[in-house]
Amino acid sequence: MGKNQHVVPHNGQWAVRGAGNGKVTSTHRTQQEAIDAGRTISRNQGSELVIHRPNGQIRDSDSHGKDTYPPKG
Repeated sequence: MGKNQHVVPHNGQWAVRGAGNGKVTSTHRTQQEAIDAGRTISRNQGSELVIHRPNGQIRDSDSHGKDTYPPKG
């Protein structure tokens, strides 16, 4: 399982950053472009995509790995 990918605001743009990485993986003009890029990476790595708001709060997340706590039913 790879590192979780975070979509974060970065210097007036949006970036994809692997969890714990000091440098961003890629930068994008819009949040949606960054989400699309981050989703591709997280699918390939079997990790989670964490989407942040402009103020840094977590807006949403999307799991692409094996869920250790799947919902019942």
